[in-house]
Amino acid sequence: MKKNIVITGTSRGIGFELVKILAAQGHQILALSRNESPVAQLKLPNVTAISCDLGEAIHLKKAVDYVKQNWETVDVLINNAGKFLKQDFSQTKMSEVKKVYEVNVFSVFDLTHQLLPFTNENSHIVTISSMGGVQGSVKFPGLAAYSSSKAAIITMTELLAEEYKENGPSFNVLALGAVQTEMLAEAFPGFEAPVTAEEMGQYIADFSLNGHKYYNGKLMQVSNSTP
Repeated sequence: MKKNIVITGTSRGIGFELVKILAAQGHQILALSRNESPVAQLKLPNVTAISCDLGEAIHLKKAVDYVKQNWETVDVLINNAGKFLKQDFSQTKMSEVKKVYEVNVFSVFDLTHQLLPFTNENSHIVTISSMGGVQGSVKFPGLAAYSSSKAAIITMTELLAEEYKENGPSFNVLALGAVQTEMLAEAFPGFEAPVTAEEMGQYIADFSLNGHKYYNGKLMQVSNSTP
């Protein structure tokens, strides 16, 4: 069964791979990213790429309006967009911390809130977190803003699953370990991850289509390495 799928953070890395994988299966994709060019250049007939800064209300409205005008339902929402910051705590500026939370927490809250009216009991909302946001996991210096923001969306997922468990969509969160992406290279220069963006994209694609049949309100730790 073909589904209507919204994916954020699609200009590179895992998000870009998700678009290709799910589009190849015939699903209708709305790809949201500040830079729509990489996806637009794929020229896939069942993919619409919209330039969208998730922190801007007018941009979010453009995405929601597309759904309202073209789709009756949103079957899958993958909150994949993320902003990274690695900096000594003593040197971190609050303005930079707010930017991290704007993308990693507030935009997830806002987009999910605005798309909920288009979901139903069979819809699945998947949010991408990080092992750094999991309580008790190994922590790394300089990631106070990033990892704490990723912890926030884990708790948000658990709360939304509880609130909508009677007749709403399913909510699950994936805490990823090291994946070979530009963000990983920025976080841990020289570290070679055991998983490629394409491989992780395949896992997330499969989970987004089927995971809600088995899980709701769950944190899944998707990692085989430290970091």
